[in-house]
Amino acid sequence: MLYNSYIFLFLFLPVTLFGFHFLTKFGHYKLTLSWLVAASLFFYGWWNPVYIALLIGSAIFNYTIGYLLLVRSNKIFLYFGIIGNLVTLGYFKYANFFVDNINFFFNNNIILEQIILPLGISFFTFQQITFLVDTHLGKTKDFNFLQYCLFVTFFPQLISGPIVHHKQMMPQFAKKSLNILKLENLAAGFTTFTIGLFKKVFLADNIAVFATPTFDAASYGFGLTFFEAWGASLAYAFQLYFDFSGYSDMALGLGLMFGIALPFNFLSPFKAKNISEFWRCWHISLSTLIRDYLYYPISLLLTRYAVNKKAGTISLFTLSMVIPTIFAFFWMGLWHGAGWNFVLFGLVQAIYITIYNIWVKLINIIPQEKRIKKNNITDFISQTITFVAILFSFVIFRAENVGVAKDIIFSMLGFNGVEFSDMFRIGVFGAKPKIGIFWILFSIFIVNFLPNSKEFILSKSKIFIKHGDVISNVINKKITWKPSFFWGIVFVIMLTLSLMSFSNTSEFLYFQF
Repeated sequence: MLYNSYIFLFLFLPVTLFGFHFLTKFGHYKLTLSWLVAASLFFYGWWNPVYIALLIGSAIFNYTIGYLLLVRSNKIFLYFGIIGNLVTLGYFKYANFFVDNINFFFNNNIILEQIILPLGISFFTFQQITFLVDTHLGKTKDFNFLQYCLFVTFFPQLISGPIVHHKQMMPQFAKKSLNILKLENLAAGFTTFTIGLFKKVFLADNIAVFATPTFDAASYGFGLTFFEAWGASLAYAFQLYFDFSGYSDMALGLGLMFGIALPFNFLSPFKAKNISEFWRCWHISLSTLIRDYLYYPISLLLTRYAVNKKAGTISLFTLSMVIPTIFAFFWMGLWHGAGWNFVLFGLVQAIYITIYNIWVKLINIIPQEKRIKKNNITDFISQTITFVAILFSFVIFRAENVGVAKDIIFSMLGFNGVEFSDMFRIGVFGAKPKIGIFWILFSIFIVNFLPNSKEFILSKSKIFIKHGDVISNVINKKITWKPSFFWGIVFVIMLTLSLMSFSNTSEFLYFQF
């Protein structure tokens, strides 16, 4: 079921909210949790009821392994659980990719029926793997099956994250934490949801009109002009930005309506002034998971090896930072999809991070008094360089394959010539170019000069403050929300524009991952 659909907004959500707060008010704790689990399973099964069994089976399997680890922390149980999860994920997500590559490289003709990717399988699989690891490390002490089922299936974060940790959610599912309806939470939650809905259906889906046809044209072999390539890449970058940011806001808002604080997953990444900062702000839960469970362990292991071997400075840097970075981003790229373009996307990010780390080490050699002082100009240059680097990598991410990505990037670099007479051919494949330019400029304004949802609404939320997930310094203090007639009118207009755009409803881009 899509958030951006009438049946969700006017039927599923009101019924689920009413049932939850009604049962909470009368103290029916187990019935309340059961109601949310049942509603979440219905939400998930709306797309394809067959895969409800997969979701339930995954939860039962991992709960059993977690219980065994809790009773007796044996690595055999941990390895069995991790392998079981990865085999399941590998079959549904990578089996076709694996067979296609075997056929290509070994000239075979193995036939495997096309496997439909279950929605959210990457998210709920990785979420449960981290649960098993944390249980083995003694970070999870107590849980029951009903709470665990809700931890896995809670519908606001089930399909596209954030990837939540057991310690973040279980205390909020405890009996004493479930509160009766609070207008403050409902108002802040619905406002945050409306912002996300507006981003998705009014911004992302309208911008997609200027990205999709041009990328499709490139995949069919049409040569793009310099301006078409840049127009399509910019349009896709903002489409993906508002699509994923919109989903993240909607998830936060939905959680807040139920009195649950989900972790922030998206914090103005296009304002980042270096690639490291970008990955601390884009898909935060995935970046954190990759960092904590892949990068740090590998880096620690190789650092110990380098120290024992008394490696030199370059060797130590390579073993402790470069190799772990490549390893982590390789898997991050592959996590996004079964295609070589996703692998290349991850490796390009690893190269970016490595270059940045080398730059930082070189800068640190220079005495503090001789360094260029940071100011608005240096910040603008840093932000622009970071954005352009991300833009090129997003072309790889979006393109049909590596060959198409290469052709588009070559056009962006001017290898196919630059004709200023082609400037207003941006989005020529099925869209009006001047309108496309307007959307791109409008997107640049929103991204750079308006606050994100955390700064605008949630920095003052008591629930988020309670769970320690709010920045202490709000970046943009000039534009902040509070329940008022003015903001009520603003969000009624935003909601109306969003509802009027439902005729062009499309799935979220991260559903395919």
